[in-house]
Amino acid sequence: MLKYPHLFRPIKVGNVIFRNRILASATGYVEINEKSLPDNSLNYYARKAMGGAAAVAVGEGQVDHPGGGSRGGACIDLSNPDWMPFLSKLSEKISRNGAIPSMELCHAGRYSATGYGPSDGEVAKDRPCFAMSEEQILRTIDAHKNAARLAKASGFKMVTIHGGHGWLPQQFFSPYYNSRTDRWGGSAENRARLAVMICDAIHDECGRDFPVEFRISSTELADGYGIEEGIEYARQLDGHADIIHVSLGVHGIMDNDHWLEMTPSIFRQAGANVENAALIKQNVHQSLVAVVAGISEPAMMEDIISSGKADFVALARQLLCDPDTPNKARAGRTDDIRQCLRCMDCWSNLMRGFRCAINPKTGREDEALSALPPAKPQRVLVVGGGIAGMQAALTAAQNGHVVTLCEKYGRLGGGIACEEHVPFKQRIKDYITLQERLLKRAGVALRLNCTVTPEFARAQDADVIIAAVGAKPIVPTIAGIEHAVCAIDVYNNPNLAGKKAIIIGAGLVGGELAVYLHSLGCEVELIEHADTISAGGNRVHAMALSGEIRRLGIQPRFNTQVNRITPGAVTLDNGTELHCDAVIYATGQKANADAALTLSDCAPQVLYVGDCADTTNIMGAVKVAWTTARHIGRFG
Repeated sequence: MLKYPHLFRPIKVGNVIFRNRILASATGYVEINEKSLPDNSLNYYARKAMGGAAAVAVGEGQVDHPGGGSRGGACIDLSNPDWMPFLSKLSEKISRNGAIPSMELCHAGRYSATGYGPSDGEVAKDRPCFAMSEEQILRTIDAHKNAARLAKASGFKMVTIHGGHGWLPQQFFSPYYNSRTDRWGGSAENRARLAVMICDAIHDECGRDFPVEFRISSTELADGYGIEEGIEYARQLDGHADIIHVSLGVHGIMDNDHWLEMTPSIFRQAGANVENAALIKQNVHQSLVAVVAGISEPAMMEDIISSGKADFVALARQLLCDPDTPNKARAGRTDDIRQCLRCMDCWSNLMRGFRCAINPKTGREDEALSALPPAKPQRVLVVGGGIAGMQAALTAAQNGHVVTLCEKYGRLGGGIACEEHVPFKQRIKDYITLQERLLKRAGVALRLNCTVTPEFARAQDADVIIAAVGAKPIVPTIAGIEHAVCAIDVYNNPNLAGKKAIIIGAGLVGGELAVYLHSLGCEVELIEHADTISAGGNRVHAMALSGEIRRLGIQPRFNTQVNRITPGAVTLDNGTELHCDAVIYATGQKANADAALTLSDCAPQVLYVGDCADTTNIMGAVKVAWTTARHIGRFG
């Protein structure tokens, strides 16, 4: 009997049968050639189909290229029939792995290269936008129809129109953008006319049994329309779109903090958009409803469907993190699901291709699925049970090697394990727990509280040693630094911060610590020598962190140095003295290279991964560990 019966109940839409209620939401593939995507994109999308999603949407199909494309944005040109051979291969790759291929149709409107939208205005300084004429509007409707025809001819079984997040249909519906007084503006019916006519034109061209999914934003948040207008948007689309896909938020000139609600960060509640979708579901009677918004847990998905809040759940980042989520949920193996950290590394690395911090195979599907030379079994000793060490040991064991993992402390997780009690880092704890379970299942011999000396390492008679001994905190050279405490120690024991703390360093570690301590009732001052929150290689998460710090009323002192620390106080470079209960430093880390190099002659092959080789983030540690361990015993 299925653990989640409602989630895995098939449903027919038009002439298409969905094998379950999980949709792979459109995520674009930015590495685009003139008339195709790179070959890896075939498996990038097919991998989601292999994992059990009912439908897989291919992102960034522009209906009017280049005029309707976003400025500088990579896209699939659906106005060019020369794309058909590649699109046919792509749809076939998705469909023969059991999923319904869907093509996303986009038009950037006011944010396009030509800058035409519903009304005259200004997109940004020195960048005007212009009101579309009646002729241009009708031509745009035809462009969507023609794009859908090309998609269908290329084997796609449905289309997904992007009418949310600030794309053209939303621009017309939004009073924020649309000030027209003709039949395309004013009333909700007029503002939704473009969206409705696009749906109807596609059905006229491709048949009523060809499903049209239409993504809307349920709300534009504080700067635009609210949920009441979002419900009205859906009412106008009811019966014209087969599936109304409910998201929220908007790109563009609105505040980045609001944009980060659209793609929920670690500071936002999972499934925060579900109640909006439920309200829309109550107000439409012919269209089905899908919901997206940081959903990753099958129990939540089942509740959404069984309670009637929506008919589908749409997953984006979760299927980058674990494309097998549907198959694992169907089999009842929920503990094996790798849940999205919502760390924003995928977004931050977008222009280099979608990647995932804890799934090294995302964006490298061809490499992951390709056949390598047979591996000669090796005895592998992994030194260090942090993020890189766990991944290296797991990958080596999965490739047939006999693996021992030694960790000097009494638990796995390395330096990041100190954050396990932080509420917005719960997924980190879940990830470490999952990795530990997978290591045991793979037969890795775990030896905790085991300090590896060169003598110990040689005695193991390993063929390969993987050094993953991590990094250590940088202690700043500030007079009186002995009166300060390291951020890691405060994560382990928040009581060290007292009731008022000064944190030196507003990078990701210091900034997140400030948020955590604030949640515990501690008054926090942040001191940073630079002029902004340090991205640490993850600019989008830095945006989310900056927004959360502003929301909490924490006002960092940027462009500021600490000259001296005394018990209970710091003196700044401008002479200001600040008093506190504790001074905390979070000024970066340096590779623990010396410890790693002591193992250099302890086995025939010694490899270095993680922070001991190059201080990096979770994504960097995981990808290098996976690649390094995968090649053991195959070459040379």
